[in-house]
Amino acid sequence: METGIQTDRLFITEVNLADAGFILELLNTEGWKQFIGDRNVNNTEEATAYIQKILDNPSFSYAVVRIKEEGTPIGMVSMIKRDYLDHHDIGFAFLPAYNGKGYAFEAASAVLNHPSTLAAHTRILATALRTNNNSVRLLERLGLVMEKEMLLEGKALFLYAVEVDQLLLNQLTQRFFSVFNNNKGQHPDWDRIKEVCIPESIIIKKTGLEEEIYNLETFIAPRRKILSDGTLTGFEEWELKGETRISGNIAQRFSKYEKSGALNGLEFKASGNKIFQFIKTREGWRINAVVWEDDTPD
Repeated sequence: METGIQTDRLFITEVNLADAGFILELLNTEGWKQFIGDRNVNNTEEATAYIQKILDNPSFSYAVVRIKEEGTPIGMVSMIKRDYLDHHDIGFAFLPAYNGKGYAFEAASAVLNHPSTLAAHTRILATALRTNNNSVRLLERLGLVMEKEMLLEGKALFLYAVEVDQLLLNQLTQRFFSVFNNNKGQHPDWDRIKEVCIPESIIIKKTGLEEEIYNLETFIAPRRKILSDGTLTGFEEWELKGETRISGNIAQRFSKYEKSGALNGLEFKASGNKIFQFIKTREGWRINAVVWEDDTPD
């Protein structure tokens, strides 16, 4: 796992021996003992030895999560190759005072979607006790899917998994949606659409039984104009939910979206559906077709 990862609020660094005091506190929280297990670490010396075992094991990678502004350690994210699992397992634990603030999702998502993680793995797993509702919700929010229930040392665990290709397609979709934003000081990134789409991409707008069919150039040109001349301001478009099917080197995603802005000074908010088609090229996944249809107002 790459460390030195930064998010808006957090800094994620490899655990080291100087973290013994924090590790001692974390391992003795009620949540750790209940959902991960008692490691019998009762003093700083034992915490130091615990960290050294992690550092000496190439199958273990632990990172401490710190609040960026203060440097305060608040939690940990791990990537572990366990003997009973075929792929690495992502895990997380946080001090109770920092639960419910979005830190766990922010940190785990940053590690899961970091280029070093995506390059090193094809599939990532996670386990959670059936009774650990918070972890289950977080794993599902991260995009992992429950595959089966398993017994380990008499405990019932849910096994979750996500394909790295799925994570890459999530990122590609998010990049497409963000191309056109000119809200809150942002500027449309017209070069990005040529990075996420193949040059021969087809983009289709559906309105009832009619359709407008574009290539990249004919799609970009009118949007570049209205997003830069004051016709369309404060524009933002985002995905509400998506479902992706992958088959070999081709994939398709059904996406529900919303958008908002001001057209000729009149504020609006709308929603609709998009279908993305993807192909895996030598340079990675790219979009080859998009079809969208705005919802019809009631």
